[in-house]
Amino acid sequence: MEKKRKLSLPAWIFIGMVAGILAGLAFLKAPDFTTEWIKPIGTIYINLLKFLVVPVVVCSITAGVISLKDLKRVGSVGVKTFIYYMFTTAVAVVIGLVIVNLFKGMFHPLSSAELGKLNYEAAAAPSVMDVIVGIFPDNLFGPMVAADMLPVIVIAIFFGAGILAAGERGKKVGALVEDMNEIVMKIMMMIIKITPIGVFCLMTNVVAVNGPEIVGTLALVIGIAYLSYLIHVVVVYGLSVRFLSGMNPLKFAKGIYPAFICAFTTTSSNATLPLNIECCNNMGAEPEISSFVLPLGATINMDGTAIYQAVATVFIAACYGMDLTIGDMAMVVLTATLASVGTAGVSGAGMIMLAMVLTSIGIPVEGIAIIAGVDKLFDMGRTALNITGDATCALWISKLERSKKAKKVAAK
Repeated sequence: MEKKRKLSLPAWIFIGMVAGILAGLAFLKAPDFTTEWIKPIGTIYINLLKFLVVPVVVCSITAGVISLKDLKRVGSVGVKTFIYYMFTTAVAVVIGLVIVNLFKGMFHPLSSAELGKLNYEAAAAPSVMDVIVGIFPDNLFGPMVAADMLPVIVIAIFFGAGILAAGERGKKVGALVEDMNEIVMKIMMMIIKITPIGVFCLMTNVVAVNGPEIVGTLALVIGIAYLSYLIHVVVVYGLSVRFLSGMNPLKFAKGIYPAFICAFTTTSSNATLPLNIECCNNMGAEPEISSFVLPLGATINMDGTAIYQAVATVFIAACYGMDLTIGDMAMVVLTATLASVGTAGVSGAGMIMLAMVLTSIGIPVEGIAIIAGVDKLFDMGRTALNITGDATCALWISKLERSKKAKKVAAK
């Protein structure tokens, strides 16, 4: 008698997403019910993921630094990762600007009366020096309690570097960290198994609450943003995976799918981090690389957010009857790319970045109010794009490090 084939986790996640969409459509006339009774179950799932983020980052990065066994190698990997993230973010802004300008003629200026009703107060963006100072915490536990990722990453790197510098005396502590990392990964797998349920509950609420907005006047802008997301995935990430990592893009798509759907429904790069690490390791990324590159990417890599900035900026400018010059667009590229680092780890970074971009080219910040109501719909796609970019970087760096090892072995 043949054994029944069990459905894979990606298959269950897909079923959960489709079922959630159908359930959301069924509850279009009763969105409050989904918010009160169904969404909380999804929130529990997100909370379980979030509670694991700090242990995963601390244990995985510390263990990753120990595994690299050389502080120079840590620095080399860090520099390559940063350059990759900045380059793809700049390309993302350009793609967003090109696509939105193709459809710009379909946007219409708002009347003076409508513009007068707009009201939005942007949170203050931190200065560059504030960001740099904030990276280095004055308290060991404060950043962990606040889940402030950049300082947590710095703490983990310092601990890993200290263990390496201690030599023989540090080996016992290093072994303990690696054991703790293994335990955290086992807990992570327990939580990941309930992902289909979390996806179902979150998707049901999103569709039920935002269904009417999807067919409203903002549908075109949302569609342009998602078209730009798709082009970036296919062209930039497809080429990166194929030529830099030497992997079939379809294999990559299948491998990243669980993390992609998790990011799409939770709209949190940090909450998706444990699952993204698992997906990358399953696709062949070196564990010490993925545990170092992915937490960094979850904090500073914002390709999806950069596309959102470009599309939203051109749309808001059109609402005010303003045409952007080539110089303005160049400023958008520069500001959005640098802002992805300048607002790293800041709550509500997407809106702060958009306010910075609008201010840099003289567009009233109040225009953000036009799209603030459907920001959740933009956020779903941009978060999924962000974590996908993190994964492509982890695979590329892993291939580079394997090539280095192979050359050293051949030289001997």
